[in-house]
Amino acid sequence: MQPIILFDLDGTLIDSTEAILESFHHTLKTHGMQTSVNDEMITSQIGHTLETMFTEVGVKSELIDIHVATYKLYYREIARQKTVLLPGAAEAVREASTFARLGIVTTKTGLYSRELMEHFELMHYFETLIGREHVENPKPHPEPIFKALEQMGNPSEHVWMIGDTLLDIEASNRAGIKCVAVTSGYDKIEQLVTLTDIIQPNAFEAVRYIAQRG
Repeated sequence: MQPIILFDLDGTLIDSTEAILESFHHTLKTHGMQTSVNDEMITSQIGHTLETMFTEVGVKSELIDIHVATYKLYYREIARQKTVLLPGAAEAVREASTFARLGIVTTKTGLYSRELMEHFELMHYFETLIGREHVENPKPHPEPIFKALEQMGNPSEHVWMIGDTLLDIEASNRAGIKCVAVTSGYDKIEQLVTLTDIIQPNAFEAVRYIAQRG
């Protein structure tokens, strides 16, 4: 039986930091939020939902929805121009496709994620893509993983997740699948080791690790 590999996006396959930061600051400025939100405050929350990110920088609960809507409109305009593949990401996907079935599980909006992966000419390698709008409970809840596996026929063995944050590891643990954490993204190795000892520098090395174990 072929293994299944589920990839996270931000910090795992792509670097959209510039697009995220620009969209975030644009949104705060648009809605007149007078605050000292800096880049580090934003990047420390990447991987969480937009609702959580805006809450964490002090946006009032009744204004979260309008902030998220403004962000999404702006992000979609600039995402393809200001997002790049991480080093080795394309090679990781192509290599993984030679021995595994592939899916994407992300907290990003699925529609925009699909557009990005089509832009990078990689989407055809993946059987499924689960984004924020496809689930009620995002990572670290296991629902996104369960949703992806359901669409792939509910395999019960040889399932791996590759991700860069504690959210990915926790979701994998709760879903009962194995996870390779990568240090190419937003959580530091000191954070990752609190939940796993399976750590690789990037997605390509993570794929090679899985290939050796099946």
